[in-house]
Formats: sequence, C-alpha cells, structure tokens
Amino acid sequence: MTETTKQLPAPIAKEQPTRQKVWPVWVIAIIALISVAALAVWNWQQWNGHQATMQTLNSLQQDTAQLESLYGDRGSQQGQRLQSLEDKLTSQRELIATQQRQIDHNARELLEAGNRTRTDWLLAEAEYLLRIANQRLLIEKDIRGALSALESADEVLTESDDIGVYPVRQQLAREVLALKGITSVDRTGLYLTLEAAIDSVHQLTDQALINEQAPGFVTGSQAEDGPEAGGEPGILIRAWQKFKFTLMQVVVVRRLDESVKPLLSPDQSAYARLNLQLMLEEAEMAVLRGNQPLYERALTKAQAAVDDWYDASNPQVSALGSTLAELSTRNVAPELPDISKSLDLLKERLAGRLNKGNGGGDS
Repeated sequence: MTETTKQLPAPIAKEQPTRQKVWPVWVIAIIALISVAALAVWNWQQWNGHQATMQTLNSLQQDTAQLESLYGDRGSQQGQRLQSLEDKLTSQRELIATQQRQIDHNARELLEAGNRTRTDWLLAEAEYLLRIANQRLLIEKDIRGALSALESADEVLTESDDIGVYPVRQQLAREVLALKGITSVDRTGLYLTLEAAIDSVHQLTDQALINEQAPGFVTGSQAEDGPEAGGEPGILIRAWQKFKFTLMQVVVVRRLDESVKPLLSPDQSAYARLNLQLMLEEAEMAVLRGNQPLYERALTKAQAAVDDWYDASNPQVSALGSTLAELSTRNVAPELPDISKSLDLLKERLAGRLNKGNGGGDS
C-alpha cells in the first residue's frame, strides 16, 4: 500500500482568485468631478464677465445718448439764441424807422408852426378846450367842469376875430344853455355824506338796537331814573318810586296786539352794523359811477335795515334815518346833452383854413 500510495500523482494546489483593483475608478471619478467643478467655475466667471461687458456696453450707450442729446440741446439753444438775436435786430430796425418817421413828422410840424398865424393858434386852443369839455362830461360826468371848459373855449373864439367861427359859437351857446339847465350833481358832497353815515353806524352801540324794546329790558337811563334819582323827594315819594321800580322788575306788561321782534345776539348786532355799512358803501360806489338804479336800491335796503334792526326813538338812529331819506331823493345820473357838435364844426373850420394855406387865415 505504501508503494502504491507513493505512486499516486502529487496533489495540485488550488490557486486563490485575485481581487479586482477599484482605486483607478475612484481616481477617475474624482478627476471628473474636479473637471466639472472647474468647468462650472470657469463658466460662472465667463457669465459674470459677459454681464459686466453688457453693463459696460449699456453704460456706453447711455453716455452716447446723453452726449447726443446734450449736443442736440446745445444746437437748438444756439439756434434759439440766433433767432432771438435776429428778432431783436428786426425790432431795433423797426424802432429806428419809427423814430425816423417821428423826427420827420416833428420837423414838418415845426416848419408848419412857423407859418401859422395867431388865429390858428387860438383855434387850436379852442379845439383843445372843447375836447376837454367832452371828456369831462362823457367820462367823468363833471357838468361844472364841462361848462367851464365850454365857456373858456367861447372866450378864446371871441378873441380870435375869425368870422368863420360864427356857427361854432352859435352851437356853443346852445350847448352852454343845455348844461346850465341840468341840476349839477355834487358827487363829492354825496360821497362825504355817505362816509359820515358809515361813521355814525360804527358809533351805534347795542343800546340802539331794537332789543331795547323787548320785554324785561332795562337800560342804564331807566336805572338812573329809579328810586335814587332826582333831588331829595319825600319819604312817601321815595317809597312809591322804589315800589314802582321793584314792580317793573317783577311784573311785565306785554301787548298781544303788537308783533314782538326777536332779540338780537351780540354776533347778530355786529352783523347788522356790518351789513348796513356794506349797503352804504354800495351807495358810494353808485354815486361815483353815476348809477341811479344801484344808488336807489342800496339806500332802500339801508333804510329797511335801519327800520328793522334799530330803535327809531334813539337820536342817532333817527338822524341816520333822516339822512338816508334825504339822500334817496338825490339824482346821481341826470340825462346829459350832446356837446360834440361844436367840436365837429370847429374841426371843419380848421380843415378849411388848412386847405386854403397856412398863411391864408385872418390874423
């Protein structure tokens, strides 16, 4: 057996399987991740650089637009300045031309003035006076001033010794007579009277209001006329006066057949004075404008306010009411005549003398 055993083939030892090596895969994966991260970082840097470039480009475009706008505005401003200078130059040329024409006109007037006679100067003075008369009558409603100017013009025409002004003087006499037939309006006097009425309204106290007539109202004068007023009466008289005064304070007698006006508060009394003042100022404005309807309406309202709000037995109120009644009868806008015909006739006379020649008039 031993020999047989020895002859058996020798046993073959089994080889152990080799382990696969995985570390290169990890190395590759790490390298790939690093590459991806590096690529992402590079792309991010490139994107930031692109954004910065775009912002710079936009900023350059904005700067370019601002420069273009600035140069365009400056160009338009220069154009406007040039246009303004041209307009000023044109206006200066027109002004120089106007002044030259005025100088020529004045020179001709001076030459003609040297050839005028004394009659021409007197007729020109009369024409000026007639213009003043028409202006005062139509614009200022000044009858006295217009009449004075017409009479002065007639005196100047009389001094001229020009037979051709006879129609003018005839018409002047008619106009003077027409003005004398008008009742002159003393606007200054009416205005000052209304101003005095306004001052009297300011001086009215609450004692002048209608509430003094209200039941239970006792004024200072009534209190003074009480039991302590008046000399040295007898004991019985003083007792009777004291009893009567006390009875007046307790017992009030009211007539039911008369309407009782409401009491006025301090605010209402101030309003009454202010409203009356405004009515009188409206009448003043009507006097200055010569507006008769407005004048009558303002005084009517003022008189009604005095009757409604103030005690007629008060002396100041009575005087104010009388003044308003007297002012209501005044006429501030009389019918004015036409005094322009004499001026037209004198213009015709001057034109006729001018056509005959500067030296052809009577002197």
